[in-house]
Amino acid sequence: MKWLSLSLSLLASSSLCQAFAPSSTLTVLSTKSTTSNNDNNNNSQQLYQSKNDYNVVFRPSPSTNSFDSLKLGTARVHRYSDPNSGLDGGDTEYIMWYHGRDPSLNEASKDLPPLSTGRIGRATSRNGLIWERDEVGSVDADMVGVSMGLNTDSWWGFDTAHVGLGQVLMPMVGPAIRSEGGVYIMYYMGGSYEETQIGLYLEEEKRARVPEDAMIKGMKLRIGAAISQDGVTWGRVEGDDPSGACVVPYDTTDTNVADVSLNGDIPEELYCGWPEVVVNPVDERDQKKAAKDKTRDNFFMYYSTMLKETKEKAIGYATSENGFAWTKQGIVLQPTPGTLDGAGCARCNVIKKATLDAEGFWKEDKNGWIMFYEGVSSEDGKHRILAAESDDLQSWRKIGLVLDVGESGEAWDAKGVGSPHVIRLDDGFFRMYYTGESESGETAIGVAKTLDLSSWVREQAEVTFAFE
Repeated sequence: MKWLSLSLSLLASSSLCQAFAPSSTLTVLSTKSTTSNNDNNNNSQQLYQSKNDYNVVFRPSPSTNSFDSLKLGTARVHRYSDPNSGLDGGDTEYIMWYHGRDPSLNEASKDLPPLSTGRIGRATSRNGLIWERDEVGSVDADMVGVSMGLNTDSWWGFDTAHVGLGQVLMPMVGPAIRSEGGVYIMYYMGGSYEETQIGLYLEEEKRARVPEDAMIKGMKLRIGAAISQDGVTWGRVEGDDPSGACVVPYDTTDTNVADVSLNGDIPEELYCGWPEVVVNPVDERDQKKAAKDKTRDNFFMYYSTMLKETKEKAIGYATSENGFAWTKQGIVLQPTPGTLDGAGCARCNVIKKATLDAEGFWKEDKNGWIMFYEGVSSEDGKHRILAAESDDLQSWRKIGLVLDVGESGEAWDAKGVGSPHVIRLDDGFFRMYYTGESESGETAIGVAKTLDLSSWVREQAEVTFAFE
C-alpha cells in the first residue's frame, strides 16, 4: 500500500486536492471551536480574540461524531429580510449551506481523494457572523445533522461516496426577499466508488513516480441537482446521464459520451465539480417574449474541471433553458502562465455589479458581471481569490488579485483562500465568505468586506460578552 500513500500525497500536493477543493468594522475577532463536555453538542463554540484568526466565523464541529468534524468547504449564504416583521430595518435571517468531511472518509480502505467534500450541512444566523449548526438535518439523510447526504438509494449513482456543494438558488424570488412557496434548487457534485487511474490527474513529473496501475475512487466528479421547499430536506433530480448526473465530464472514452450535449468543439475533461449557477435576468419589457422562447439561455453554469490533454485546471461553462438539462459551451477561464493563476483556475462565484443609491436601494448594472475565482500560483502553489469581469456572461476579462492569503505564517488562512461567495448588505457593503486553510491543514470559513468589489479587507466577527 506504499504506492497508495505516495499517490495520495502527490494528489494532496496538487492544486486539485487542496482542502477547500479541493470555503461592520474592518478589523476582526473570531469564533474558535472548543470541545464541550457533551461530545454530541455541535454548537459549542467559544470566541477568542486573536490577530491570526480574527475573521473566522465557522469552524469544523468539535464533536467527533459530526459529519463536518475534519474539514469544511464552499459556504453558500442566503440573506433574507422580512419588511413586514415590524422590526427596525426588517427581520433578517442568514442561511448557510456548506460541505464538510469527517475522518471516516479519509480511511485508506475507501481510497477517496483528500478533499473537503463529504456531506452537505446547514447553519443559520441573525447577523451572518455568529452561526448555529442545524443539529437535526434532514430525516432522509444518511447521518444526523446532514441536510444532503450520500446517495444510499441508487448504488449506480454518481454521488454514493462523497458529495460537495456548488450553489443554492431560489429562482422564484429576488436576491434578498424570500416569498412563501419558493423552491430552492441545489447544484452539487459527487463522486462514486468508480475507479480511475491516479496518473490521469497528475502532471508528467509526478505521474512518473506513481505505478501505472495505481487507482483512486471518487475522482471523476459529476454534477447533479436537487430541490427543496424548506432548504433542509432535499430531493434529487434525476439527470440525463445514467448515473443520475445532469452535467458530466466530456470524455470520448466514456460509452455514454453521446449523451453529453455540446455546442462546438469542447476539450476533453477529467471531472466536473463546484458548479456555480447564475440566473440570466430578463428585462421587464421582454418577459413575455422570453417566457415563450424555449431556446433562451436562462441559466449559466460555471464549473471547475481539469483538461484531459494538458492537465490544466480551468473553468468551463454550460447553459440551460430550464436549469436541469445543460449544454456545454466550452472553457471561459484558463491559467495565465507566470501569474497568480498560472497553475489553475477553479471554484468561482458570479454576481451582478451593483451600487446602493441615495434612497438605500441596490441598483444593478444592466450588463456588468463580476466573477470571483480561486487562482493557484505556479510560483508558491498557494490558492488566492482573483476576479474577472464580463458584459455577457460568456467572455471574461481577468482583473487580478482581490484577497491574498494571511500575512503571517501563523494565520488561519496562510496556506490558501478560496471558494468565495459574495452577498450584499444593507449598508452598501459587500461581504465575502471564503474557505481558508492554515499551514497545518486546518480549514475554516472567514469573512471579508468591501464597498467597491475590488478592495477587500478582512472583517471583524462580532463578539458578545456575558457577565454574571
